[in-house]
Amino acid sequence: MMPCQSGSVPQQATTEDMAMLRKASEVTRDLLAPRASRYWIDMLASAAIGYAGLVAAIAAQTFAAVAIGAAVAVLALYRAGSFIHELSHLKASAVPGFRPAWNLLVGIPLLVPSFLYEGIHTLHHNRTKYGTAADPEYLPLALMRPHTLPVFLLASVLAPAMLLVRFAVLAPLSAFSPQLRAVVVERYSALAINPAFRRRPPEGDFRRQWQWSEAGASVWAITLLSLVATATLPLRAFLTFLAITAGVAVINQVRTLVAHLWENEGGAISVTAQYLDTVNVPPPALLPVLWAPVGLRYHALHHLLPSVPYHALGEAHRRMSGALAAESPYHQANHAGLFGLIAQLVGGAVDRNRVRQQEANARASASR
Repeated sequence: MMPCQSGSVPQQATTEDMAMLRKASEVTRDLLAPRASRYWIDMLASAAIGYAGLVAAIAAQTFAAVAIGAAVAVLALYRAGSFIHELSHLKASAVPGFRPAWNLLVGIPLLVPSFLYEGIHTLHHNRTKYGTAADPEYLPLALMRPHTLPVFLLASVLAPAMLLVRFAVLAPLSAFSPQLRAVVVERYSALAINPAFRRRPPEGDFRRQWQWSEAGASVWAITLLSLVATATLPLRAFLTFLAITAGVAVINQVRTLVAHLWENEGGAISVTAQYLDTVNVPPPALLPVLWAPVGLRYHALHHLLPSVPYHALGEAHRRMSGALAAESPYHQANHAGLFGLIAQLVGGAVDRNRVRQQEANARASASR
């Protein structure tokens, strides 16, 4: 198979680069076991630093102190929250107790319990669903109007307020209305970016996990609003919390914006083509440590090897880079950094919009 040009995804690609896929399996066989201590230490430290930053921002008396505390809180809580991605791939028996602990310490306080992502993210990895209307985590952003991009980012600013409404209002009301409950489950129970996606009701053990974590998030949301309404919690503290959680959501949305090239038009494509539509930002880039933590800087590699835990992706990338020839498609998913990816996405959207406008003008002239 001829390697694809960088930044281009063949829309009808069905041929796999078998050498890359075989090598990915061969060189990572000893990297599949999650290191429980790494998960616990990383998550607990990130959460502790994040909440310390939140408290510092609330207690600070100067703008500089507030800004420093808030920045620490946003980055650390973002890292702690990013473990929701690992939970969507992690078997409960692999790191016992980690899922309920993460939900209690991070997911519920930030109003993003793991049921919002579990069972959703795996659809994004489905061979036949990636990039289609059935993929909850895909929009062909590169092919859409340029104004779609700022709207995409604005939605994340509003996310904390929308989550408060979802858990403090919609969740308890839906307990008394099957019709409302169906809407809440289908449309407001997934961290999805595809507005056409509809979620199915949970079943079995996952249903019980969903119920207790949703109840916990509802109790927390109602308590938080009640404390503010009774002036028990100062409005400034509440607004600081909302601002910090909005900051976490914005960084994650920016990271999502550059996680893919977003060039698939909706048809099923090969695993190789999916890989080339996805992004790695490996070293020597330094900033991805902050905006793509917990292995998210190796997002393309993760699509090839979704079972490799986050702490092993760096080693997996090093092995793959050394084992595959320079002409391998593997290297074409590697990008230099955030700003180049944003420029590529925005520039591509603007260029496509210009072409569409020129074609529309030509059709209008021809019809006169």
